Amino acid sequence: MKRFKTLLAAIVALLTMSCTANANQQSTDNQYENSMDKQGKTLVVFFSHAGENYNVGNIKVGNTKIVADYISEMTGADQFEIVADKDYDMPYMQLIEVAKQEANAGELPAMIGKLENVEQYDTVFIGGPVWWGTYPQVMFTFFRDYDLNGKTIIPFTTHEGSGLASCVEDVRAAYPDADVKPGFAIYGHDVRSGRAKVEKWLKGLVF
Repeated sequence: MKRFKTLLAAIVALLTMSCTANANQQSTDNQYENSMDKQGKTLVVFFSHAGENYNVGNIKVGNTKIVADYISEMTGADQFEIVADKDYDMPYMQLIEVAKQEANAGELPAMIGKLENVEQYDTVFIGGPVWWGTYPQVMFTFFRDYDLNGKTIIPFTTHEGSGLASCVEDVRAAYPDADVKPGFAIYGHDVRSGRAKVEKWLKGLVF
């Protein structure tokens, strides 16, 4: 009987610890959600490249798309995916040559689709891979066509060694009257196991 009481007490203690941990996590999550709520309606704008990617092989879902999904899941943000009216389904080495030519020429490839009611968003995450030192040129087409001045903008990149490159500076140049926050960069080969890194970054954002 004494042994049974000891076992029962141990189970009760474990359940109490588990409930306390869950409550603390819920409190942290609520604080984070409340912080994002204060920023008004949120949007994630991104370009992502499936197919052959450096250091990750041939992928069906692009690295940046995965990060954009993490952000939306954690913040409740809407999404707008930038899709070029141009075929980038090609071997990686050929792709970087195309990216180089576009960047050097200042090309602005046409986009497919349209973002409605951009004025309703107060906070905009902007993400993409790093192609030739900055975002893909089709993202600059978006910058030309949509005015995000006056909003809070949070850049992010997926990369394999370039970090943020000049992406933050280029966003600031496109939107001089926006509050552009320091950016976040994550290796493309890390994104599929990198949810915790994205969550840590989001929780550390200061508005």
